[in-house]
Amino acid sequence: MVDLEQLAVEHAALAAESPHGRSAHLVLHDGVLRQTVIALTAGTSLDEHNAPAAASLLVLRGRVALTVAGHLQELSAGQLHPVPQERHGLLAHVDSVVLLTAVTA
Repeated sequence: MVDLEQLAVEHAALAAESPHGRSAHLVLHDGVLRQTVIALTAGTSLDEHNAPAAASLLVLRGRVALTVAGHLQELSAGQLHPVPQERHGLLAHVDSVVLLTAVTA
């Protein structure tokens, strides 16, 4: 069993110590399904990248913006949002932790 709250605390601390302001941990890898906890410090971003076959983003703590084609989708703790099937990025407005669920082909 995975304790997401414990992982959020642990990786938020690791991100705070990292010169890059982020930390990630692969929680589940089952065939094409992957779940990853990603912690970002305030102002840290994940540059635009290609989308997997299917994905969703659950904000465990903090507030982030999912960036797609110059538009921002604001997300706060407790919100779940599908990741669009186009290039996208992620920006942390405050120290944040998200759970990325992705299906890779």
